[in-house]
Amino acid sequence: MRSFSAFLRKFLFAFIVKPFIYIVLGYNVEGYEYFPQKGPAILVANHNSHVDTLLLMSLFSNSLISKVHPAAAADYFCNGKIKSFIFKNLMGIIPLTRKVTRENKDNIFSGIYETLSKGEIIILYPEGTRGNDENIQNFKQGIAHIAKDNPNVPIIPVYMSGTEKILPKLELILVPFISDIYISEPMFWDNSTTKDFTQKIQEKIIAMKEIHKKNELL
Repeated sequence: MRSFSAFLRKFLFAFIVKPFIYIVLGYNVEGYEYFPQKGPAILVANHNSHVDTLLLMSLFSNSLISKVHPAAAADYFCNGKIKSFIFKNLMGIIPLTRKVTRENKDNIFSGIYETLSKGEIIILYPEGTRGNDENIQNFKQGIAHIAKDNPNVPIIPVYMSGTEKILPKLELILVPFISDIYISEPMFWDNSTTKDFTQKIQEKIIAMKEIHKKNELL
């Protein structure tokens, strides 16, 4: 089943998603030299649209796409057998529960840890939900806990702009619009507090946002 899912994902991106993004939408990338070419690694990005994940995954080679896994809210993407099958097999998502309880707090990231242990790549949105380009919401500290438990895994901050114009929240129709993607040098767990480390990642992404705003004025 795993090999079949990998084949489906490669086919989907090679013949449908990538051609659509390249031809219809388009994007600009800065800092691609920092983009992971192998795992384990964690991409940490701001989140404005469902297009974000398709765009980030399209930056990977076809040979690597089956080893890239977005972490996604289980209550939204897996609330039904058909929906769960589609997102787990075609997108390779790792379902995460957004409600932490006494019973699940010790294994909430088990799917992510297992994936990293296999040398694969995670896409994570620490805002926890889709926001907007003008106001990046405070990051949740889960990313810091993951980094602390995997200190040798690189964390690559990414800032994306324009995806909210392609597919705004609560809309179903795609609008052609070129997106801008900024990729920063990898970060590693630095033995600071989880709160401070989370803040450092968010500051990296906000700094790239400011660079983007300056570039727009040139």
